[in-house]
Amino acid sequence: MVSLIIVSGGDIASTNQAHALLDMCDWISLENVEDKPAYSFMHARMWWMDDGCLWEDDLDKRWEAETGEKPTEVIFPSRHSAASGNASLTLHPIGTMQVPENVVPDYGGKAADCPPPNPRIAAWWREMNRVASDLEDFDLSLETTHHGPWIETPSLFIEIGSTAETWGHKKAAEILAGIIFRGLGLDGGKGLGTWQESGQVVVTLGGGHYAPRGNLLGLHDNVWIGHMLATYALSFSKDEMGNVSGMWENSIRKAIAATKLAFPGGDVICSMDKKAFKGWQRQAIRDLLEELDVPLLKKAEIIT
Repeated sequence: MVSLIIVSGGDIASTNQAHALLDMCDWISLENVEDKPAYSFMHARMWWMDDGCLWEDDLDKRWEAETGEKPTEVIFPSRHSAASGNASLTLHPIGTMQVPENVVPDYGGKAADCPPPNPRIAAWWREMNRVASDLEDFDLSLETTHHGPWIETPSLFIEIGSTAETWGHKKAAEILAGIIFRGLGLDGGKGLGTWQESGQVVVTLGGGHYAPRGNLLGLHDNVWIGHMLATYALSFSKDEMGNVSGMWENSIRKAIAATKLAFPGGDVICSMDKKAFKGWQRQAIRDLLEELDVPLLKKAEIIT
């Protein structure tokens, strides 16, 4: 098992998390990988990109080609940008399944597709709420699936937001580095969110970018979180004959398929924000999920 941590050298939120993590244990400096610095501790590897990573595709394959080690997960410490300017700590899976194949995604990734989500997302979300809830003026949130890069290994972003005023916040970086440290079991523990090949895995459909449904469901110990799709990732159109089209179907199919890859043996289900869709859109989603044999459950049926 190799947990690969990708550091964006031009991102102070990323490098601050990395430096805090380096201070927590005795990392060994490795030979450069693709002429970039790399470090090792237990099963974790840290690899520093020159600048950002959103357009650095196939990092998992590139690491394996250079080192012979196949990553089983990829962690991206990063900054988070938002027009609101609110200070925040966030977690999210990646993917651009809502982007048509003939369109280049604005922020990296592979059009019309998504990598597997990291199974640790829900457990790390609970840990974030445990250790960072008293961090003054910071909001805590999951985010729905968005942006690149493209990889084929289960991944997550762990971020400090959302402007230059908070990207360099040292305490926030230390808190997130601690989540990575304990979450990967680098403290000698079992880690947080290690998939046990059984359990209920939720893919959320609809709602805003800051994943209100995922935030709520993910706080419960018995819940695992897969991909989360905002309403904007589920675009619909209907012609005069009543035929439904749009990227919504591809988004759901790809999100469910990638989530199943990340959670082998898991019971993948969906949870939908009904208010986010018109009646005919809800019915189209129900018909697709019936075809895919994926249950659509209410919150009360998931939280037991």
